[in-house]
Amino acid sequence: MTVKSDLIASLVQHEFDKLPAKRKPVVRDNGLREWVPLSGIVAEGKDGKLTCLSLATGMKCLPSSKLSQAQGNVLHDWHAEILAIRAFNCFVLDECHALVSGSRGLSEFIRPRSSAEMNGHSDHIRNLQGGIYWHGQPFTWREDVLLHMYCSEAPCGDASMELIMASQADATPWTIPTTPSQETSPSSPVSLTPAPLEPDTLLPGRAYFSQLGIVRRKPSRGDAPPTLSKSCSDKLSLRQCTSLLSSLTSFLVSPEHAYISTLILPMSQYSAPGCRRAFSDGMGGDEDGAETGPQEARMAPLAIQRRSRGQDGGYSFRPFRVETTDLEFASSRRSAAILPPTSPDTEPKVKITPSNISTAFTASGRLETTLNGVLQGRKASEAHIRGASFASRRKMWGRAVEVAGLLAEAKDGADAQQVRDIQQALGVRLGEEADVATAIASESESESAATKREKTTYADVKNFWLLGLRRQAKEDARRLALKGWVRNVGDHDFVL
Repeated sequence: MTVKSDLIASLVQHEFDKLPAKRKPVVRDNGLREWVPLSGIVAEGKDGKLTCLSLATGMKCLPSSKLSQAQGNVLHDWHAEILAIRAFNCFVLDECHALVSGSRGLSEFIRPRSSAEMNGHSDHIRNLQGGIYWHGQPFTWREDVLLHMYCSEAPCGDASMELIMASQADATPWTIPTTPSQETSPSSPVSLTPAPLEPDTLLPGRAYFSQLGIVRRKPSRGDAPPTLSKSCSDKLSLRQCTSLLSSLTSFLVSPEHAYISTLILPMSQYSAPGCRRAFSDGMGGDEDGAETGPQEARMAPLAIQRRSRGQDGGYSFRPFRVETTDLEFASSRRSAAILPPTSPDTEPKVKITPSNISTAFTASGRLETTLNGVLQGRKASEAHIRGASFASRRKMWGRAVEVAGLLAEAKDGADAQQVRDIQQALGVRLGEEADVATAIASESESESAATKREKTTYADVKNFWLLGLRRQAKEDARRLALKGWVRNVGDHDFVL
């Protein structure tokens, strides 16, 4: 642990403590005390100043069967880590909006790129295997501002499997399907090259906990509806290749400097072997000083690729360092109230239950509470834009369109062409700017506007050629390291 890791953890917890009580876990009438995971993104300036840019709580996700009903209005994954990252992207879009609208002259965190940066980068003109590769974003994260992430619980998935095993009354590995090619270490019963699981165990959650280094889905109760939402360990591993920026934000901000530098976990939630295996490049030691070999790090092939190919458009494998803190979050599972024993001969009982609500906050002034992926008080089954979180796909798409529209008014020459490309990518065609602005402002859309843009779906935006390098970075990660990744599709066909 370091002094800085304690300061980062303390800052995120302090920001959470300042939130209204209605945004936090409670003690229920029956005496059950709610607990919830907390995550936050913290910026560190060149002067060492720390700023909490976003934080979130939550621990659930949307079942696969509900995706087609979401229409961009329902969050897919509100585990604290993932929602904190989505909230961070909202903050970044808000910073871009403030700069281009003139409401702020300078940002501590992002800066405009020069015309030379936008138009003179070799990636913009290079043609590789028939694809055009672009790096013409009008903004970039500041080079001298580091990004750190705090999590009050171990990320679900591969980084926490040793902790799961240690918590079992019987930690004997489950029987796992084997294949002739399966290899094992003589000193360990754990498979180093896991065999494919049966179809009904595709993307296991906590199941088959002795299978290490594999892609997993979000853990859930056995009777919960199935989901293909990947574990937080897997999603954070992928962020080491794509940066913290989402697809929508990456149209406007270069990912080059927007990578996590340090991940901070409570000491009680830190498994050195788990974090090495899930996140490390296999090229150095961990916080305990143990050396990491490529065979213990599933991301190691990406480090080899990085050395041979370098960086493309700001995308490259950038492993973060994992550090620990002794500070525990007051609403964590471990900080739950312990009831006094009923007699000297009985043990204290811990009465805790997961909180149903999720809270998201940004340093740009956004704060909300969601339940089942929509604003508290709204029904997820109705999936209307008025119930959409500010971190939902639809709301973030709309915000990106607003920023691009303001940029179009401010840029000229070659820069203006870059912005027109961005507007086209976001589904805004020449002459439609007013229709889109009205639809966003009124939180509705007329039939005629939707008809005019009927071919511009969220899937079209994600697949636009400007994001070619980002898609390649994801494909490389899934092919070389995160093998078995199954896409969580079903909410891509909506229009703004």
